[in-house]
Amino acid sequence: MRIQEAYDLIKGDLEQVDLEFKKNLDSDVYLVRKMGEYILNSGGKRFRPSILLLSARLCGYEGREHLPLAAVVEFIHTATLLHDDVVDNAELRRGTASANTLWGSEASILVGDYLFSKSFYTMVQCGSMEVLRILSMTTTLMAEGEILQLLKNSDVETTESEYLSVVRNKTAVLISAACQVGGILASVSPEKEAALATYGMNLGIAFQLMDDCLDYISSDEDLGKAVGNDLKEGKVTLPLIHALEGASETEREMVREVIEGDEVSDDQLLSVTELIKSHEGITYTVESARRYVADAAKELEIFEPNIERAALEAVAAYVVERSS
Repeated sequence: MRIQEAYDLIKGDLEQVDLEFKKNLDSDVYLVRKMGEYILNSGGKRFRPSILLLSARLCGYEGREHLPLAAVVEFIHTATLLHDDVVDNAELRRGTASANTLWGSEASILVGDYLFSKSFYTMVQCGSMEVLRILSMTTTLMAEGEILQLLKNSDVETTESEYLSVVRNKTAVLISAACQVGGILASVSPEKEAALATYGMNLGIAFQLMDDCLDYISSDEDLGKAVGNDLKEGKVTLPLIHALEGASETEREMVREVIEGDEVSDDQLLSVTELIKSHEGITYTVESARRYVADAAKELEIFEPNIERAALEAVAAYVVERSS
């Protein structure tokens, strides 16, 4: 199955999720509506809501609570994007001006807070204490991941293990929770619920590792932000971590000067990119992502083969095939 076929399975549900977005952004405060609609309609692929919807379908869920909860995971994700862009002083998001560029950091932080609050209100309305427990724990771990990333900023001594801890908490845990919620709604066995959570965790790690690669090898147009943005923001990601493991002291010092400097020039970015290439940092990271994707697919074997399982397998394959 191709990724588009997987999305076609849940096309109707995704349209309903978009209506949930609009309903939950219906605020008397104009800026909440304006900013929320701007970032939610700025080209996101609805990846997290989609895997929640597909997981619920895989488990045979026939209710309606998966729709508001799919909106919840996108609201949580969007809130973190608003906050991230302020922390990173980002000017672009998905190829367009970031919200903080248009409305300022203060507004971005406050609207991000609004989206978090609205998410928890919606969770309570859905009435599942287990879903509330999982998603509240998830947001706590995401905050820890953000703080850990801040602590490791511009640290060329960052190890692969330390970086993967950031990835698990900052990115993968929400994707894991989205899958797990689909199983909780359908009241599947603990074994199947755990398999969905592990599938999502492995998928989320692979997703971020491919993002690490794309930051160095895509064009600005494909990526929706400046290539080399991670380096410019002081983020030491896996392609660079692996390259530094085999680098000479002179090369390590060059990277240290680049990443600790106030700005990264095009020549410096090229030097670091060439270092990553010569030490096969991209190849290593892609291979790592493929292993996580394979592990994710194995978790689905606990379910009977059907079109929903094939769709989730296609989503996993897509993670290492995408170009943006």
